[in-house]
Amino acid sequence: MLLPTDGSEIAAKGVEKGIDLATRLGAKITIITVSEPLILYVGAEGGWNAASAMADYDEYQAKTAAALLLALRKQAEAAALNVETLHVPKAQPADAIVETAKSRGCDLIVMASHGRRGFRRLILGSQTAEVVARSSAPVLVVPPDPSQG
Repeated sequence: MLLPTDGSEIAAKGVEKGIDLATRLGAKITIITVSEPLILYVGAEGGWNAASAMADYDEYQAKTAAALLLALRKQAEAAALNVETLHVPKAQPADAIVETAKSRGCDLIVMASHGRRGFRRLILGSQTAEVVARSSAPVLVVPPDPSQG
């Protein structure tokens, strides 16, 4: 079972539901977080080091992902689950999620949705919708809590 997270409260609900389901089924889980690449638009001004900014960004993303995954590993281990964690840097989330599910032979992806609809979804995009559309594994979508929206 693959449980994607971006560290948000909404994603935490998906991980929580996935851990609960995996506990009931005795399933092995992989918790994944993906860091998108930093896109810089460099102008003609001098004095700014793009390479240094990218290295700082990458280091920050790696540290943040490690802390998130450690906390979630502890949560899954407390539920007596067999858990692996994975940080995929410099990737698009939906691409990394679909590829990881495929390469690891996951039987199910459990992920949360922000519940955006209409124009907001068109403008903001939806990683969950993209995973649902592209994944060969079934995707269990955990909807947002209506009281929080």
